[in-house]
Amino acid sequence: MRRLVLPGLLLLLPLTACGGDEEQTLTVLAAASLTGTFTELAEVFEDDHPGVEVELVFGSSTTLAEQVVDGAPGDVLATADEASMSVAEDGNALRDSPRAFVSNRLTVVTPPDNPAGIGSVADLDDPGVDYVVCAETAPCGAVAVAVLADAGVAAPPASEEVDVKAVLARVVQGEADAGLVYRTDAVAAGDDVAEVPFAEADATAHATSYFVAPVQGADAETADLAAELVTLVTSNEAFDLFTEAGFGGIVRE
Repeated sequence: MRRLVLPGLLLLLPLTACGGDEEQTLTVLAAASLTGTFTELAEVFEDDHPGVEVELVFGSSTTLAEQVVDGAPGDVLATADEASMSVAEDGNALRDSPRAFVSNRLTVVTPPDNPAGIGSVADLDDPGVDYVVCAETAPCGAVAVAVLADAGVAAPPASEEVDVKAVLARVVQGEADAGLVYRTDAVAAGDDVAEVPFAEADATAHATSYFVAPVQGADAETADLAAELVTLVTSNEAFDLFTEAGFGGIVRE
């Protein structure tokens, strides 16, 4: 199983040829916040499908959806919000209707010693605090805009990163006093960060649901594999894995 992290620029991946004894490649484009869980699910899928390699490409949900519409190779798309998936759906890039499978919510993380003494989202407005967020075009950035507005934070972020993994990296490396990341990223980072959780009501209000769908354009055999992977992602087995990683149940409007 290969794993790639996608920057903001278009990335075109060559598909491995099928037939004979050659390994078949299933390319999965997924939100950066799914890196840990999808890596594990890809291993499960490969174990159950000898001769199939799952190639994972992670990046900003909006960027991935736009690339699928533009014809970038991919068999399955998983996004961190419905709006990004709608880009692919409206562009007629999906084979089947998207399915919601988990939810996530934002939290504030700081370096382990929390040098700026941040105790709430509102503290990001304090003079001299350097905080980072996702770019507004990414789902984590869109949620961050709402969170900051509700908390009355008027100070602009020190930077806007391409995706949530980039935000987390800035905090882990001590380049920012705080960052707005998904709860799952805080769990995955462990002792590399300290978490400043939201009040439960605020966390619930700003939760985001994740969606997955097979992509158009694959041959019949690959399309069947893509459908099977979507089934795995939406299974109870997968939900147990997502829950352990810090994800929540599907948010119903």
